[in-house]
Amino acid sequence: MTKYYIAMASKKFLLEQEPIEEMLRERTQYYESNNLAIDFWFIKDLQTSNSPEIAKFQDYLKRPAAMIVSTNETFINWIKLRVQNVLVESFESKVELVF
Repeated sequence: MTKYYIAMASKKFLLEQEPIEEMLRERTQYYESNNLAIDFWFIKDLQTSNSPEIAKFQDYLKRPAAMIVSTNETFINWIKLRVQNVLVESFESKVELVF
């Protein structure tokens, strides 16, 4: 069973008010330069997710939501400290999710 950690906020907040895409781009470059496997995904629209585990989080916010999903709890905690206004949750899945 795989445990996934999420940092979620309104789509507008993550895409327009915070430099989340820049942070994820820098993180991707760090992973690539250190030959690490990417263990995070950015979901811009929860309604397009085929995963029921992800779709259930749409009800947490009244506005359209976006989220960062990772198998790395430390990374999600860093996002929470850096961005602050995000909801942090976790869930387990018997199958590996594809984003």
